[in-house]
Amino acid sequence: MASEQQLTIPPGRSMPRHIAIIMDGNNRWAKAQRLPGLAGHKAGVDSVRAVIECCVEQGVDALTLFAFSSENWKRPALEVKGLMQLFMRALSHEVRKLARHNIRLRIIGDVTRFSPDLQAKIHEAEALTAGNTGLTLNIAANYGGRWDITQAAQHLAQRCLDGDLTPDQIDEELLGSCMALADLPAPDLCIRTGGEQRISNFLIWQMAYTEFYFTDCFWPEFGKQEMFAAIQSFLTRERRFGRTSEQLEADKPC
Repeated sequence: MASEQQLTIPPGRSMPRHIAIIMDGNNRWAKAQRLPGLAGHKAGVDSVRAVIECCVEQGVDALTLFAFSSENWKRPALEVKGLMQLFMRALSHEVRKLARHNIRLRIIGDVTRFSPDLQAKIHEAEALTAGNTGLTLNIAANYGGRWDITQAAQHLAQRCLDGDLTPDQIDEELLGSCMALADLPAPDLCIRTGGEQRISNFLIWQMAYTEFYFTDCFWPEFGKQEMFAAIQSFLTRERRFGRTSEQLEADKPC
């Protein structure tokens, strides 16, 4: 399906290769609708479909969605149980659609805390889409940026203990290679819905130079039009990566 809107790409700008989204506001949306909290999470699935479709249409390489943080276990037990059931249902019903559209699915985070059945479903879904070459869809589940850095540090510490690495050989590049998503470009754009303006322990290593877009729109209300607005905002920004505007201008081809 073709998009009704067309993005305006200014000279010298380019589409984001990797977009990350903090999907916030499900519970508050449900409360405003006088519905139970889990209804907001269920409604948010439609928004997930919309942003995936938009990314495919616009040629985005990777989309990373923050679905369940390592801190979300602190939520009411009934809500956590419902979220796990919703996750299992989505993996069962949506993955074959992803496979048909050449989308590769990956789950990032510490999946060992999930039930054996859910872990098996995750492995099955990843295997089914592993050979796909289109959009890479990463779902961050039981993920935290501090966990990501910690597990990378533990991996390198073990290599030092094993004698195949010395501490002075560890640099940013090596540490980064042990992080989740190390094989993908860092997120160019991070969108957070729901009106909050923080990253909540999401990809804190990877987003050192990411552009941020915050919207008051609750996640179940976030569709293609809102996605276009976020990308259009990104396209207006000058990304200097520590350099000056004058240096960027001088580097432009004649």
